[in-house]
Amino acid sequence: METIEFPKLGWVFHIDPVLAEFSVFGLHFSIRWYGVMIALGFLLAVLYAVKFAPRFGVQLDPMIDVVLVSAVFSVLSARIYYILFYDGMATFWKEPLKVFRVWDGGLAIYGALIGAFVTGIWMCRVRKVSTLAMFDLASVGFLIGQSLGRWGNFFNQEAFGGNTTLPWGMTGSIIRAGTNGSGYDTSLPVHPTFFYESLWCLIGIVLLHLLSKKKYTFKGQIFCAYLVWYGLGRVWIEGLRTDSLMLGQVRVSQLLAAVCVLAGGVAYVLLRNRHNALPRDLFAEEEQTAEETAETKAEGTETEETENGDPS
Repeated sequence: METIEFPKLGWVFHIDPVLAEFSVFGLHFSIRWYGVMIALGFLLAVLYAVKFAPRFGVQLDPMIDVVLVSAVFSVLSARIYYILFYDGMATFWKEPLKVFRVWDGGLAIYGALIGAFVTGIWMCRVRKVSTLAMFDLASVGFLIGQSLGRWGNFFNQEAFGGNTTLPWGMTGSIIRAGTNGSGYDTSLPVHPTFFYESLWCLIGIVLLHLLSKKKYTFKGQIFCAYLVWYGLGRVWIEGLRTDSLMLGQVRVSQLLAAVCVLAGGVAYVLLRNRHNALPRDLFAEEEQTAEETAETKAEGTETEETENGDPS
């Protein structure tokens, strides 16, 4: 049993990161809160996608195929990304089976996003789904999964920031042990950066949902907004963390977040300009042409009837 505290708020929680343990045929299994929160976030994201797929012009059956396959590869990619930028990567060469122990180390959200989007592009082609429309739909789902999944870090006492005197500063038995971060005073409260990111994603869910409902004008719009919104949040939140994956002196996730903001902004302008260059009202033009054709035929019929001496 571990302790999590918010000293200035007077809150103390006694929580075991492991929800349940059991054995089957001699094999021992543990269900951790971290995994439960990620699974719950994924489930809610899928439910959102199922409900609002028609808004984005995405059919349900192929969408489910894209989501399920992308989910599998996103987990693999998240683990690979973590291992590649992990300071102790050499330990995985000594113990190769440790690669599969995702609870011993972790998963990286950027790896999951990269894996999901790359796989998504491939699956959208296979299942004949509009890639940009699918990405628009998935973007809100990602924020749902990220917002809820971050609470897995709360139970593990990880993904926290440096020391703070703010009222919501947190500490705990694992934080004081100094096992999930470095460069901070273990005797003082720290920033709950997992909560910052969860709240940032929650606000993003509301904003992107409203954007898709009120101002969805071109495919790729919501995806670009997602890149900019999540990237902006991650740039400043990552700067507070004590457990960042590093590439030399550079925080990898912070660098990628900045790239996402730039790429999302540029893509938004390009896609919007391409949309604006298209004929404005194709359906209206087709209806007008059909009406003109009908009127012409009617006039021709009247003329023919008059010439034939029709009394009317």
